This record gives sequence, C-alpha cells and structure tokens, in this order.
Amino acid sequence: MGEPIKRAVIFYYVGVLVKTVDYMPRHAWDDRLNLPRGSVERVAHGSVSWRQAQSGQLSLDDYWADVARQLGLNEQAAALFRRDFYSGDQPDAALLDYLRELRQRGHTVALLSNGSPALQGELAAFGMTDLFDVVVASCDIGVMKPDARAYQTVLERIGRRAHEAIFVDDLPANIAGAQAVGLHGVLYINGMDIRAALEPLLVIAG
Repeated sequence: MGEPIKRAVIFYYVGVLVKTVDYMPRHAWDDRLNLPRGSVERVAHGSVSWRQAQSGQLSLDDYWADVARQLGLNEQAAALFRRDFYSGDQPDAALLDYLRELRQRGHTVALLSNGSPALQGELAAFGMTDLFDVVVASCDIGVMKPDARAYQTVLERIGRRAHEAIFVDDLPANIAGAQAVGLHGVLYINGMDIRAALEPLLVIAG
C-alpha cells in the first residue's frame, strides 16, 4: 500500500468564512432612503453590475457608481454607503483557526470565490491573507461558480485531481457544480460542526 493522500480543502468566502452578522448598517440605509428593508442589499447584490464586477467585466469603482446611480445617491452619500455596506461583516474566528490547523497538518487550503476586485483588500483587512495556499476569484478568471471551469482552475493551481479535494460552500447549486467535476462537496449550514463534517474525508488511504 502507498502513502495516504491528504486531501486539499477549498472554501467559499462570503457565507462560510465571513458572514454578515449585523444587517443594521444596510437597514439604516433602507430607512434613510425610505425603502423597504432589504432594498439596498438587493440593489448591491442583485444587479447586473454586481455580476459584471464578479466576472471581471466591471471595475470596483464603476460597480459602486452604478449602485449609487440606482439608489439616487450623490457623491458624498455614495462614499458613506460604500463604507457602511459591509461594516456588519465578520470572519468566523473558530473556522479560521481550523483552516490554520489544517495547513499545519499538511493539507492544502484554497479559496474559490465568486468575488469582486474587492476580495484581496477584504482578505487583508480581516487578516486572512496567510490562510490560503491559493486564492481564486471569479473576477480574475472571468468565470463564476457553478461553471465547471471555476473548479477546474483552482484544481490546476493547487495541482490536485478532483477526487483529491473537498469543496465547502453554502449554496446547493455551487456544491452540485463541484460534484459534477468530481470534487467532494460539503454543503455548509451556519452553525454546523464543520470539523465533524470534514475530518472523515480528509485522508485517502494509500
């Protein structure tokens, strides 16, 4: 028998490693603009420009300018909105500690995100730049999950075959896309015991 293989673990970003724990900054803007609660989030994350920013077709500044236009914000208000929108987001400290442990145990840890050009700055702000062997963002590669090319790109960059890696995401469609290319998919549900879910999958017997 050969040596056991330590599987790589690929994580998604928002909703898994970083979560919006306080929606009041966004709701305050809804109230300020006399909009129903949830309206500014739908504009920011549901517009065509958001998808364009995530796929690398639109710069971050142009994306925020489009959001401001849709919400009718002047330049000063737009700057405040941009500052406030993600202020309720926080990293999951316990999960980040587990990522560090995985790397110490010899596992490759990667990030695959449908992310805008803001991603690298956010990782730095949260002190997360040292957590990953590889970071792949959709804005840099021009394709978004669940497109098979997104998963294939991260596998190429970590030098692994699909069955040698686990993908963790909070959206069923993205898990289905990962499984379609042969990855082991783990659907993340907030509050779950991620260690218990991953540990049985981390090593392939030699």
